[in-house]
Amino acid sequence: MSTQPEKKPRKSRKPKDPDNPGRVSQFKTLFQVSVKQNPRIPVWMAAAFVVTFLVFTFVLHPIFHSYIFTGIVGVLFGLLSTVIVFGRLAERAAYGSLEGQAGGTGAALQALKRGWTYDQEPVAADAGRARRISEMSNAAMVFRAVGKPGVVLIGEGPVGASRKLLESERKRVTRVAGPEVPVHVLRVGAGEDTVKLADLAKTMKGLDKKLTDAEVSAVTKRLRALGTAKPPVPKGMDPRNAPRMDRKAMRGR
Repeated sequence: MSTQPEKKPRKSRKPKDPDNPGRVSQFKTLFQVSVKQNPRIPVWMAAAFVVTFLVFTFVLHPIFHSYIFTGIVGVLFGLLSTVIVFGRLAERAAYGSLEGQAGGTGAALQALKRGWTYDQEPVAADAGRARRISEMSNAAMVFRAVGKPGVVLIGEGPVGASRKLLESERKRVTRVAGPEVPVHVLRVGAGEDTVKLADLAKTMKGLDKKLTDAEVSAVTKRLRALGTAKPPVPKGMDPRNAPRMDRKAMRGR
């Protein structure tokens, strides 16, 4: 009597975590969102690939005398240039989607790297007569960041209200941090004396460095002890929920 070997039970696949999508899913989502903001992104990506492929193929062929080898190299560098172009355009699209949104500055500050500490929620805000989330586009907010250049206060919203909040917060910070700590005042927007949201991180990094790492840490502790003025924001509005940019995905990693 023959006996058949017992079949091993198949391992069940682990269900996908909806809160932790894979790289391909992240890239696909980022691509769809970016194209929605800038429909010409696929055209620029295709142009980058074709130009890079042709340049490498015709430049290297006289050296290696092999269209197969130069074609492979052209494809690899073409894909690399496509990813780079997409990353730049996706970053611009992300900033474009944040323009005019309440709390967009908090999301833009995420582009800052090491050496900076910042609050993702405003340290001061004036919602005016706003009573609903849909009216928050007219709210004035002030965000705060601390780095080697000193303390940077960034205002957004209506000109008059944001300038008033910035001046009030500047005096408050100077009183606590001390007159020896530089306090820079910036305002994001599209008018005069403003910084574009896409250029905010670059502008802050370009400020002259005046503090050491130890001094930055000390100033940060003082300001955290100071606390933040509770902003009069309508219920249901949380500036920390502003759209966030996936920097790794924009770099194609």
